[in-house]
Amino acid sequence: MAIELLTIGTELLLGNTVDTNSAEIGRALAAAGVPVLRRTSVADDPAAIREAALAALQRTGAVLATGGLGPTADDVTKKVIADLFGMRLTFRQEVWEALVARFARAGRVPPEKNREQAEVPEGGVILPNRWGTAPGLWLEGPQGLAILLPGVPAEMRGLLHHEVLPRLTPRAGGRVVRSRTVRTTGVPESALAERLDRVEAEVAPLSLAYLPGIEGVDLRLTAWNLAPEEADRLLAESAALLTGRAREWCYGEGDDDLAAVLLAEARRASLRLATAESCTGGGIGARLTGIPGSSDVFLGGVIAYHNEAKRSLLGVPGDLFATHGAVSEPVAAAMAAGAARRFGAELTISVTGIAGPDGGTPDKPVGLVYLGFSVRGKVTVHRHQFPGTREDVRGRAVQMALFRLLQLLRAGSSPAGATV
Repeated sequence: MAIELLTIGTELLLGNTVDTNSAEIGRALAAAGVPVLRRTSVADDPAAIREAALAALQRTGAVLATGGLGPTADDVTKKVIADLFGMRLTFRQEVWEALVARFARAGRVPPEKNREQAEVPEGGVILPNRWGTAPGLWLEGPQGLAILLPGVPAEMRGLLHHEVLPRLTPRAGGRVVRSRTVRTTGVPESALAERLDRVEAEVAPLSLAYLPGIEGVDLRLTAWNLAPEEADRLLAESAALLTGRAREWCYGEGDDDLAAVLLAEARRASLRLATAESCTGGGIGARLTGIPGSSDVFLGGVIAYHNEAKRSLLGVPGDLFATHGAVSEPVAAAMAAGAARRFGAELTISVTGIAGPDGGTPDKPVGLVYLGFSVRGKVTVHRHQFPGTREDVRGRAVQMALFRLLQLLRAGSSPAGATV
């Protein structure tokens, strides 16, 4: 079977709330073998909800809607869909008692308005909500299948996994839609595609998607409507093929974090790491300390934004600023060496650059970043020109710094600096 998603809420259209529900539902349904063919968002408007739900049912015969099940005036989803199915709303005492008990556990009495949440379409199946007050609903009729879930992410998630998926999975006929992701960084999408020339034919019947972002290009393989064992086998074989082709640009799979991969590599080599950051403002340290257990490798860092901080905290000679400027290869090298001395670390990363939006010159444009590395006392510097906004430049600099050091560790040496 296939299904469409309908997310309901004016706040979604205004951009006040980010729709994270659709991503989670899409992943969960695909893993269960139920592909999502379309996603539609509408405001809390009865006519818009009815039109979108009816169109989805006519196209696929199944719709999963989130939002609009609360007790306030703008929560109209249940009434609209019940009317679409020709089902009369009836008060269910057991639903009301469960809601009263939930409020009682919090030392409260539910407002009278909440009684509307105990009104259920006659003939519909109640999906008990142990995570909130609005029950989910499962409606089936000549029109098709409509699944109604709350919009609150925690409530939606609980109902999806505990109530919806057990009912939907048997309808998928034992076939699944599964994905596997190979993660790359340090390479433009076009160059990666050139390296992987004609690989789409080699991974068939799987599909391959390039997903570029600030942190790199993810390669997503997807198996469609296959038996679970065949899907897993083909995904594993194709992921190995992509990893082999991407070679030095590949750092992991799935949800692997580059910072975690770097820490693991340093841990295996019994090396400790420190940072000296300027334009990234502690971003590298934040990525590293975001990984649980990083303290056995990461010693600490210095945010040396002002030249005086670079001089006093890292020992950068003052004449370098006058001769080369703060954003330069010599200063990046001195910062990396200074961090190694200050922390007694075998590995260090330094970064100095012009993140913008102002401050650039013809010789040193916005986006110019120097990354310095000290590996067991040997210092190298890489020059990069990153595109994008201030946050883009900073994010790319952080990712590239982690990746360059990982390359140095995997190579077992410290090659000459490169320009990208």
